Amino acid sequence: MAVAEKPTHSRSLLFMISLPICGVIGLIGIIWPSALADAVNAFTQTVFRSLDWFFLAVTTGLLLLGAWLAFGKTGRIKLGQPDEKPEFSTASWLAMLFAAGMGVGLLFWGVAEPMLHYIGPPTGVGSDPASARRAMVITNFHWGLHAWAIYGVGALVLAFFSFRRGGGYLPSEPIRLAFKGRWVTPVGKLADLLAVISVAFGVAGSIAMGVMQFHTGLSIVTDVPAQSIVVQMTILGVLFVAYMTSAATSLDKGIRILSSLNMALAIGLLLFVLFTGPTSDLLRGCVTAIGDYISALPALSLNSYPYADNAGWLHGWTIVYFIWWIAWTPFVGIFIARISRGRTIREFVMGVIIAPTLFSMVWFSVFGGTGLQAEMAGADLSRVVSEDVTGALYALFETLPLSSILAALSLVLVFIFLVTSVDSATYVLGMLTSKGSMDPPTSRKLGWGVSLAVLGGALTLSGNIDVIRAMAICGAVPFVFILLLQVGALLRGLREEVSQ
Repeated sequence: MAVAEKPTHSRSLLFMISLPICGVIGLIGIIWPSALADAVNAFTQTVFRSLDWFFLAVTTGLLLLGAWLAFGKTGRIKLGQPDEKPEFSTASWLAMLFAAGMGVGLLFWGVAEPMLHYIGPPTGVGSDPASARRAMVITNFHWGLHAWAIYGVGALVLAFFSFRRGGGYLPSEPIRLAFKGRWVTPVGKLADLLAVISVAFGVAGSIAMGVMQFHTGLSIVTDVPAQSIVVQMTILGVLFVAYMTSAATSLDKGIRILSSLNMALAIGLLLFVLFTGPTSDLLRGCVTAIGDYISALPALSLNSYPYADNAGWLHGWTIVYFIWWIAWTPFVGIFIARISRGRTIREFVMGVIIAPTLFSMVWFSVFGGTGLQAEMAGADLSRVVSEDVTGALYALFETLPLSSILAALSLVLVFIFLVTSVDSATYVLGMLTSKGSMDPPTSRKLGWGVSLAVLGGALTLSGNIDVIRAMAICGAVPFVFILLLQVGALLRGLREEVSQ
């Protein structure tokens, strides 16, 4: 049972602090994009050089913790009252988990990431069959069990303290309910602030990538210029109007319909590529990729390349991804927690970590596998990806039937994913800055809508995917310590449950 909500229209110090921070940083990026890019890169590189081993250890530890919680004594604990039934059927619950995992990221990197690892692996020479298998292993490592373990544990903390202890969905709630002392209040306020900044920066990065990919596709389908800031800002403006309209009118039903439509379109696109591409090779590749991934997982999980000069690759790929998942945890975690009432911890962990991982692996096996097969057959996709990573998906479509229709369909997918994601983000940010209210004031949501547009515009103007990814994780670097504190609160709470 959730705690009583505080008035939604009361002044929120968190809102008054966090919104200007994000807005000012966005304006700096628009006015002085190179200065922001230099500062972001300097910050992330300094952190990575000192703490790359730490982030690897934390994410791997969260995966091991999830397994221990599922198969240990705590696995039988229900997220709710002992006789409470799940709010959603298993099929609906899994479908919503897939929706949470799907997004612009899979469309953006589905072809590009395996291809980039194929031509530029962390060790050795690329562009051979062994490199293709290795590329799929690395891609699945970045998008697989570790990513969903971060989401899963972060969501489990919120679900446990909400459904078992009557807390809210604020990141500070587990800390406040599990610990005592003078430090709890200030640390809790800091936790909420870092969560807000982490979500805002992470979503802004996805906005920038989505706008850039949409622009590339639009230039292929229509005659708009391929390199035009005006076109990019126009796309951002249309996106802004779409998600702001939804946020202002609370079109929850419309967003649910759009989300279901997008899932159907995404699965339809997946099946089309599978059955019009080299189907048998793709299916063999999928099975092989799963086996290779499971075999390589222990070594990859803690490999910081101490005796090889691969720090740049590790920092630019693995560490960035793991911190980006942490950046999205306050956002995705709230969604997962809210739909999981009535599940046991064992059901929760199995559903949240394993099911979306399998879906992601199938996605990359189909899109990445088709791209690799085309490349080895002479399509020269690697050149396209090296020159402009946003064009990878569209270059793949050129090798398939009905390429123009596929490109147009992908534009619809990208746009709807962006609208639904940013609309949801404005709600979550409004909730976090309204003392946890499940019905945040429209003014809060609109304020965050403007701020996200400014931040997304700043990152789009940078035109650099590396800068976009670095900026997207800046807020999550300090939040990792809050996540560890939340895990400590969860372990304390579970110990009390088991001992009763």
